[in-house]
Amino acid sequence: MEAPPAIPPPVQLSAAAASMDGVVSTGPAAEPGAPVAPTVPEVTSETLYIQNLNEKIKPEVIKASLRGLFKSYGEVLDVVAHGNLRMRGQAFVSFESADIAKKAMREVRGFPLYSKPMQISFARTRSDAVVKKLDAENFDAHKTRRADHKRACRQRLSSCICTYLYFRSGQTRYTNPLKQKFRAKKLAAEQDGTAAAPAPKRPNVQMPDEYLPPNKILFLQNLPEIVTKDQLMALFSQYPNLHEVRLIPTKKDIAFVEYLDEGSAGVAKDALHNYKLDGENKIKITFARK
Repeated sequence: MEAPPAIPPPVQLSAAAASMDGVVSTGPAAEPGAPVAPTVPEVTSETLYIQNLNEKIKPEVIKASLRGLFKSYGEVLDVVAHGNLRMRGQAFVSFESADIAKKAMREVRGFPLYSKPMQISFARTRSDAVVKKLDAENFDAHKTRRADHKRACRQRLSSCICTYLYFRSGQTRYTNPLKQKFRAKKLAAEQDGTAAAPAPKRPNVQMPDEYLPPNKILFLQNLPEIVTKDQLMALFSQYPNLHEVRLIPTKKDIAFVEYLDEGSAGVAKDALHNYKLDGENKIKITFARK
């Protein structure tokens, strides 16, 4: 998959503009009888290219969160996200049709995943998963083209690194007077100790409970304080492979329920999330943090 050129941050649109299915007017209304500029058809794809993802979240967690977020629109064929410097903060999500991808992009664009609004566009090339399912006879040729493209990208990256190291090594001099003045001022500040202190580190971003990856242990919150272990055992034993229920003596509104496998835990979670155990308060059920 090849990422399209960088796009600017999403613009907040009015309700009227947003209702036009992606067609936005950025200028004054045309006068009656004035010629209308032809519209350029949008090039769609089965794969969405997502930018502005939180770089502090691990790629495995990002992929699980994106799959869970987009699966309601249709079958998610593949989610690709890497932790290397070039692809950090980016991902690709592939569907089985361009119509599904278009609807998902329209409704999810701007969603604040881990406190950062996602920027979404169509990928410029088909993913391996899409070609393998929809055009299997040309899959080998597709793989060859992808390998050639990756090789060319690595060569360009290597050239950029060599250029950077050359300038870093001090083998070149500043010829711009303004740059020379700035460089001299920076060196003087470093020598007399008046250089600006480094910016404080940003706090680690904790993943919301709703996006935790599947786990065989469930975490229960908002329980009635009078709940007993037997009551929880009776409730969760309706679903197979229940292993254990653990209450927290010092905090009676939370508990842990463990199953023998992730699939059984997921079934119980989906069935009992927001269940009113006391007839009033809904219990919150998520996967436990590992």
